[in-house]
Amino acid sequence: MARLIVVSNRVGVPDGNARAGGLEVSIRPALKKRGGVWFGWSGKVADGDPGPANTIIQDNVSYVTVDLKRDDYEEFYNGFANRVLWPILHYRLDLAEFTRRDLSGYFRVNNVFADNLEKLLRPDDVIWVHDYHLMPLAKTLRDHGRRNRIGFFLHIPCPPPEILAALPNHERLVPALCQYDLVGFQTEIDANNFSRYLADEVGLKRDGADGFIYDDRVVRVGVFPVGVETEAFSRLARRAVGSAFVSEVLASMVGRAMIIGVDRLDYSKGIPERMAAFERFLNGFPDWRGLVTYLQITPRSRTDIAEYADLGRIVGEAAGRINGQFGEASWTPLRYINKAHSRTALAGLYRSARVALVTPLRDGMNLVAKEYIAAQDPDNPGVLVLSRFAGAARECGAAVLVNPYDPEGVAIAINRALSMPLEERRMRHAANFRVLVENDLRHWAERFLSLIEDGDPANDASLVAGAPVGRPRRIGNVEAPMRPSAASR
Repeated sequence: MARLIVVSNRVGVPDGNARAGGLEVSIRPALKKRGGVWFGWSGKVADGDPGPANTIIQDNVSYVTVDLKRDDYEEFYNGFANRVLWPILHYRLDLAEFTRRDLSGYFRVNNVFADNLEKLLRPDDVIWVHDYHLMPLAKTLRDHGRRNRIGFFLHIPCPPPEILAALPNHERLVPALCQYDLVGFQTEIDANNFSRYLADEVGLKRDGADGFIYDDRVVRVGVFPVGVETEAFSRLARRAVGSAFVSEVLASMVGRAMIIGVDRLDYSKGIPERMAAFERFLNGFPDWRGLVTYLQITPRSRTDIAEYADLGRIVGEAAGRINGQFGEASWTPLRYINKAHSRTALAGLYRSARVALVTPLRDGMNLVAKEYIAAQDPDNPGVLVLSRFAGAARECGAAVLVNPYDPEGVAIAINRALSMPLEERRMRHAANFRVLVENDLRHWAERFLSLIEDGDPANDASLVAGAPVGRPRRIGNVEAPMRPSAASR
């Protein structure tokens, strides 16, 4: 079996701290199983020469990291990656701030990554590159003569060609993905958007159902929805629900039903819109006042970017307004927490929550939705309220699907979820749980890696662009009562 080289912007170096990051959760099992190298940025910024790469070896995996110079960090990470690519790939052209200096820094850092990576490579290594920070990495390696099998997976959305073409210098950047042997996406929509771009903007000819001819090579386009370690996370939640931490949280709510939201502080997550919907819920369904508490866990991120600082202020003000309007001396309707929690703590909270609000404006997958489903007690499960614009909605169609831009509709969905009869809750959970088991995290990595190694992704028709992957499963139209019911916890 060829050695696996994983490349990503940040590396999940084992340091004894529990994390809940989606990228790390997704990648680590494949590396532990196969052994190999995880290469990327250390997260450190050097004011001078960043020095040589640092290596930590544990459990047959080498974690190799490099520091970035201050200019590289500002132009590559804070600049082009997070002020241009992130908003545009999330359909937010209005938030993009392009400068040629940042674009130059983006390509420069990709060259730095390629130069350091080449020192580690063997001719038969399989290279798996992750996410929007490193789109041109394969081209740099090919220009240096590397002929390894290289795959790329985009964890965030891929917008339609009309939006991709608005990306400054798109004709230089997006076609660079054709230097990969296999380009993977979370959903059919994402894969088809990319395929349309290659056909319409680049003018490439197709090679079979899933491939395009680019110069003298073929690039395959596939759909690989990321899963979770379903059974393992379910076991973790069963243990964690009895922990001192979860018991203390539940005791502080005095038996009230808990609604939970867990999101990084980012404008793509739709947190202000969600709080507006919760405010509508309290206004429209006053019988729930005093009977439910909404816990929103939102670790801050990218705090040195102005848009994120502004978002933090907006969300904080919304939380204060809601609590000021509806709160009582004995009841705080909304708890807004800016502290990260371990996966164990979150697993216990998920299992204890009657409703989860996962309502991003646009998301590649959103593993919180899947972890919430995995964490539930099948005999008395909670209800997932899920944005139709999250990638998870393509598989978890038995959730209560909502339009996050419609606060009235989300408010009605919250009431429906809280009031849902036990039998319907069980039916919806069972349907979603089956999907998670079928597309467990280990299957995701195995599918991608087997296709990149075999060199013929077309052998698996269920994973090529245009195939009917993860169609939402519908549950019958069950009308929920408009007032709290006896089925509520």
